[in-house]
Amino acid sequence: MRFDEAYSGNVFIKSNQNYEEAQAVIYGMPMDWTVSYRPGSRFGPQRIREVSIGLEEYSPYLDRDLDDVNYFDAGDIPLPFGNAAKSLDLIADFISKLMQDGKIPVGMGGEHLVSWPVMKTVADNYKDLAIIHMDAHTDLRVEYEGEPLSHSTPIRKIAEYIGPKNVYSFGIRSGMKEEFDWAKENGMQIAKFEVLEPLKEVLPTLAGRPVYVTIDIDVLDPAHAPGTGTVDCGGITSRELLASIHAIANSGVNVVGFDLVEVAPIYDSSEQTANTASKLLREMILGWVK
Repeated sequence: MRFDEAYSGNVFIKSNQNYEEAQAVIYGMPMDWTVSYRPGSRFGPQRIREVSIGLEEYSPYLDRDLDDVNYFDAGDIPLPFGNAAKSLDLIADFISKLMQDGKIPVGMGGEHLVSWPVMKTVADNYKDLAIIHMDAHTDLRVEYEGEPLSHSTPIRKIAEYIGPKNVYSFGIRSGMKEEFDWAKENGMQIAKFEVLEPLKEVLPTLAGRPVYVTIDIDVLDPAHAPGTGTVDCGGITSRELLASIHAIANSGVNVVGFDLVEVAPIYDSSEQTANTASKLLREMILGWVK
């Protein structure tokens, strides 16, 4: 993908189409090749962009405006339909370019497996990286029905790569017993059901460290975000998720990259999920890109 020309499609609101000047780069990872239930998240990035036009540019939560942040929308990474391995390689190549140029990667999924090559590449460039993971699901499987490239495996992959003690999961309410046992045995922290309060306890311990944040939209209760591939009741409210984003913003933690995944617009005719995702991204950009 070239960065010397403007993306010729929809862009996230207030994107500056000058790559060289940008602090952060937004990009889509339109892949849902490995989902185990409902496909459709490959259409998430474009719809999030399209509905962003309805956003206010000012955040009353953070007292910042999108004019205060310089970010470039590179569009969607062209991924070969059905080829998970090659798609992950292309994502890794894309992120390597961003790392070389000193940009903060801001990803939109796509299924959660797309976060794996991003986190791995960021970890290769930032010593002592920590991962903050918000999700309904553990995503700690080694494989799903014999397939190691699955949207149920990215957190296990990054935990094994950088060490389980460097991965912090929040809002988890679904997973195999073996996944929870593995996390406990290996020192990985999992906060069940809640996000905000356990997150506040962890943030002071991450001061001074580079942090990558990955958020699966299904951490929200389906009442707040029905447009996702694997809905799971009992989740947090959009208000709590916003407060969690702001807690990170106000903590002084050094966020070096982040993503929001698993938005599947086809399952939400009201577009509540896409609009929520768009606002969440606005707050993440304003709060985490300094």
